[in-house]
Amino acid sequence: MTPRLVLDGVSVARSDTVVVEPLSLSMDAGEVVALLGANGAGKSSLIEAVAGHLPIVAGTLRLDGRDVTAGSLQARARAGIAWCPEGRRLFPGLTVEETLDVAATGNRRVRAEAIERMFALFPALAAHRKTPAWQLSGGQQQMLAIARAVIAAPRVVLLDEPSLGLAPAVLDSVFDAVRRLAEDGAAVLLAEQNVARALAVAGRTLVLARGRVILEGPSERIAVDPTLPGALLGV
Repeated sequence: MTPRLVLDGVSVARSDTVVVEPLSLSMDAGEVVALLGANGAGKSSLIEAVAGHLPIVAGTLRLDGRDVTAGSLQARARAGIAWCPEGRRLFPGLTVEETLDVAATGNRRVRAEAIERMFALFPALAAHRKTPAWQLSGGQQQMLAIARAVIAAPRVVLLDEPSLGLAPAVLDSVFDAVRRLAEDGAAVLLAEQNVARALAVAGRTLVLARGRVILEGPSERIAVDPTLPGALLGV
């Protein structure tokens, strides 16, 4: 079976400086892979490069066997790569329902059905469908940002620090959604600072330091690896 997403020797640059050394990763549909590491390790840079926001300066990116390395952010989004960046970046003047409607595709009926799927994915949003985005709590805004990214049923979902700044009570909803996205067939690449949550939801984990993978494997093995604390600090 053809992997859903393949990074083959991918290097990433930010402002002409290489921030991710050659990295290879293959992901299947329905799989969650976590990226862990300290701030500046290269997690967000890798996510942004797969999305098309940062340049891939070496290597190849393939989606369902097709080379998309040269594709723009918009082209990759059309091909089925959804990116939920850190910081939410919502349109404050739009309501929850309007935000989702803008991101959905198809005719009115198809968009309405997609919106209801998002409300099923995030029940906390259903009661706020007419609420402007700026009036939502931080957790609700993060749910809306993820829902906006995935409403078009992407093949790959890129999540950059989805738990950042969220109250513990909200985390269950966010990570339950990550599981459900994978169960629905998406390959989910998750950059996350909450180590315990990431290890619990991901089947495999990569730990980065200074743009290099220094520890990788099944999450259950990474969780008990005695070198993990040092790896997370870049040691």
